[in-house]
Amino acid sequence: MQRQDFDLIAIGGGSGGLAVAETAAARGRRVAIVAAGPLGGTCVNNGCVPKKLMWYAARLAHAVDDAPAFGIPARRGTTDWARLVRERERYIDGIRDYWAGYLAERGITHLRGHGRLVDARTVAVDGRHYRAGHIVLATGSAPVVPPVPGADLGITSDGFFALPALPRRVAIVGGGYIGVELAGVLRALGAEVTLLALEARPLAAFDPMLGETLMAEMTRQGIALRTGFEVSALGEGRDGRTVHGADGQCLTGFDQVVWAVGRRPATRGLGLAAAGVPVRDDGTVVVDAEHHTPVPGIHAIGDITGAAALTPVAIAAGRRLAARLFGGPLDERLDGALVPSVVFAHPPVASVGLSEPAARARHGHVTVYETRFTPMRHALGHGGRTAMKLVCVGRDERVAGVHLIGDGADEMLQGFAVALRMGATKADFDRTLPIHPTSAEELVTLRTPRPAAGEAALATAG
Repeated sequence: MQRQDFDLIAIGGGSGGLAVAETAAARGRRVAIVAAGPLGGTCVNNGCVPKKLMWYAARLAHAVDDAPAFGIPARRGTTDWARLVRERERYIDGIRDYWAGYLAERGITHLRGHGRLVDARTVAVDGRHYRAGHIVLATGSAPVVPPVPGADLGITSDGFFALPALPRRVAIVGGGYIGVELAGVLRALGAEVTLLALEARPLAAFDPMLGETLMAEMTRQGIALRTGFEVSALGEGRDGRTVHGADGQCLTGFDQVVWAVGRRPATRGLGLAAAGVPVRDDGTVVVDAEHHTPVPGIHAIGDITGAAALTPVAIAAGRRLAARLFGGPLDERLDGALVPSVVFAHPPVASVGLSEPAARARHGHVTVYETRFTPMRHALGHGGRTAMKLVCVGRDERVAGVHLIGDGADEMLQGFAVALRMGATKADFDRTLPIHPTSAEELVTLRTPRPAAGEAALATAG
C-alpha cells in the first residue's frame, strides 16, 4: 500500500480551500493546501476586499460632493489614484501575511505551486507527488474574455486592480454586479464611464425593481448606459480604443475597455480527466448535495461547482464538508436557499430570497409591498432615492423575498435575512417596533400591498 502524506489536500488557496483546510486541521487531521498564487484567492486579492476599499473611496468622493448642502465647506480635487492603490495593497498584504502565519500556527502545510490531479488519491505540485485520503477542489473561477476580434485590447476585473492610473474614459462591457460596481467606482473617482449591457437593464438576474432604480441612479450620476448592446469587436485608433456593436454601432475614444461579462470555473490544468472527475458543458464540476464528486475521495466546493459565486457560500460549504468527513454531523449540509447578496453599486443593492417574477412562477398567491423615498442622508442634497420591496407568498404572507436599493441597504439586509431563514411573515414584520428615523424602519411599517394590476405588469416585465 502506498504512503499517504495527508488526510486532506485542498487545491486552491481562496476562501473555500482555506475554510476546508482549517476545519480539517482543527479536527486533528494532517492537511495541506495547494496554492500557486497569493493566499486568499480572488476575494482577498482581486475581488471582495480591494473592491470594497475602492467602493469606500467612491462613497467618500460622493460625500465631499454632498457636504456643502449640509453647510460643510468641502471641495473635491483630483483623485490621488496612486496613493489609493498603495494603501489598498498595504491593507491586502496584511491579510496575506495573516493567512501565511495562520496556516503555520495550525500545522497546515502550504504547498506553493500549481496542483494537478494524477489520480483519485494523488496530487502533483510542480513535479512532486502527494497522496491524501481526501482531495478537495476549490480553485474558484476566472474572468471571461469573449472570443471577439481585438478582445485582448480590453482588461478584466483583474486588470482593473492593476491599473497604475485612473483612466479618463472607460467602457465597461457587462451589466452584472461586477460591471455596475466598477462603473460606479470609476465614475465617482472622476472617469467618464459608458456601461454596455446586453440585457434590457443592469442586474437583470435580480428583482426588476432593483435594476430599474439603479439605471435611473447611474444616469443621474453621469454614467452613459447603453442596453441591448452586443459587442462584436474591439479596435484601436488615433483617438483611443473602439467598441464595435453587432448592429453596426461604433463607440470610440476610450482609454480602457473593461470586460465584465461573467466568470468561468477555473478547471483548466487540474487533471480532472486523469482522475475521472466529470465536468458539465459549462465547465463546472459535478457534485452532489454533500459536495462529493462521483469519484470517491474527490470533492469540490465554491465557484468551481456552479454554486452562487459568493465568499460566504464557499466558506460554509468547506466547513461543512470537512466536518462531515472527519467525525462531524453527517446531516450538516449547506442550504443554498435564502442566500443574501449585496452589489456594491452606488447606491448599494441588497437582496435575499425570491424575486417577484420567481415568486409568481412558483406560488399561486403573491402579495407585494413596495416603497420609494429619499433617505435622510440625501434630504438636503441632490442624492439618490431608496426603493424597497417585500415579496410575500401564501395566505399567511410569509416573507419570501426582501429587495433593497439605497443608502445603507448593504448593512441592513443581514438581520432581515435571519428573519427570512426563520420563516417570518408580514405580520411578524408589522409587530416589530421600528427604529426611527432610519431607512430600515420602512420595512416594518409597510401597510398597503401594491395593487394587483401593477404586480402583474411588473411580473411580465421581469
